[in-house]
This record gives sequence, structure tokens and C-alpha cells, in this order.
Amino acid sequence: MRIIFLGTNGWYATNLGNTVSILIETEKFHVILDAGDGIYKIDQYITDTKPIIILLSHLHLDHIIGLHSLAKFSFSQQINLYGYKGTKRRLKQLIKHPFSSPITNLPIKVNLHDIDEGTYDIQFPITCKLLKHADPCLGYRLELERKIITYCTDTGLCPNLFELADAADMLITECSYKPGQENWGWPHLKPEEAAQVALKSLAKKLILTHFDASIYKTVQERKEAEEVARKTFENSFMASDGLELIL
Repeated sequence: MRIIFLGTNGWYATNLGNTVSILIETEKFHVILDAGDGIYKIDQYITDTKPIIILLSHLHLDHIIGLHSLAKFSFSQQINLYGYKGTKRRLKQLIKHPFSSPITNLPIKVNLHDIDEGTYDIQFPITCKLLKHADPCLGYRLELERKIITYCTDTGLCPNLFELADAADMLITECSYKPGQENWGWPHLKPEEAAQVALKSLAKKLILTHFDASIYKTVQERKEAEEVARKTFENSFMASDGLELIL
């Protein structure tokens, strides 16, 4: 299984990267976590007809703005997109004239699905729980090829975050704030908090992503966050656009 980080910024794109999107390539599926503007790169990696599944955490623009680029793709297979209840209606309101090409006019078939908290089998098992954020935001626990990948972004510390991360082979979570930074209103994580989650949840590996573009302006600042996380949880790593991992 290959995990490719297409975008690792939070809020807006910079010379360091696009906004958050992750491609997981398995033997049977392509799974895309969030649709920030980094998603435009997927045709560099998806060259077969395996099913494509998109999981949206929430509807903040930095996580869905890349859906505007769906019109460039010519995949023969359908795309099934899942998001928290209300996502289907709201995306149909947004992805249409005068904002973008309507979903029904795209050169590919996109099916929209609403989901709630719970456990689902969408060709593989996933568990979804609401996280702590300014608007409803789902965290995901995916069971793929006998491995567990947990994806939780845009959240403060909360019980559901720890539950989703329990014994995960890979915990991918956000690092919007800098070490010791005070919260400015919307719940997000510092690197030491993300590491605390990984440690207490007995995760095997922690990947930090969704670096707030207004705060993390250099690669060195990301590396410093990685170093802080490693003081609590040794197997911590910072993500950058183009990073590829094998699990």
C-alpha cells in the first residue's frame, strides 16, 4: 500500500505546498482523503481502472477547493465521494454555475454520498466519528490490506480522536499550530498534542500534515515541529507535498 501526500498545507497554498489531499493506493482501490487543491495531481498516479473513493473530512474550502479540478480528469471508472450528512446537498449547490462546471456535466461520473458517525463497509471497513472543530468534521479509521490508517484533521483534542487512533498502524493528523502556541479560536493541534494522541493511543507511526500556511512558512519550521513531536512520540514524521510512504 502506497500513501502519497498531494497537499500538506492548511488554509491556502504556498510555495511549500497545496492544500490538504492524500492518495492511498491499494491493490484494489484508490482512496483519496480530502480534496484540497492538491487533488489535481491524482492523474499523475491513477493510471488504471481501480475504484476511486474520496472521503471528505468537512466542507471548509481548503479541503474541497480541489473539486473544481475534477473537470480535467478522464477516468473511465466512477468516483464515489463521501462526506458528513448535508455534504451531497451543499456540494450540488457549489459545484455548478456560476461557480464551476456542474457535477452532471463533468467528463467523469461522480456519485455523492452522505454518511454519519458509525461504521460502514464502502468496499472496505471505515469508522467515522465527529471531531472537535468550528464546523462538523469527521475523522476516519480505515481498514485496508490488514492495516489501520487513521485520518483526523481540523480538530482539537477530544475523546473521538483517541478512539479513532487506537493501535493504528499509521495516524495521519494535523499540525496547524506551532509548539506552545495558544489557540486563536478554532480547535487545532500543536505537534506535542498530536504526539500525545499517538503515544496514548498506541499508534505505530505519526504523520503530521495540514500545516497552517500563515504560521508554517518554511520547511525548517515544519522540521522543528517534527522534532518537538519526537520528544513525546519517537516515530513521528512531518509530511511534505510529494512524500510517498509504503505501509
